Amino acid sequence: MPYVNVQITKGATRDEKAQLVGEITDTLVRVLAKKPEHIHIVIDEVDADNWGFAGMLTSDYRKRE
Repeated sequence: MPYVNVQITKGATRDEKAQLVGEITDTLVRVLAKKPEHIHIVIDEVDADNWGFAGMLTSDYRKRE
């Protein structure tokens, strides 16, 4: 039973998340020969103020762009 946890910053649409779930599922079926009904995918959306990289919060980094 594959379990995949995807963490992204908030902002993805429902359609984008559905596409992620579909494509991740397709990959596990194709590469590992898993049954789709055994695959679990959880998407955690993290506020940009709670995600940091490059030495700063993502919200601050995005302000620079």
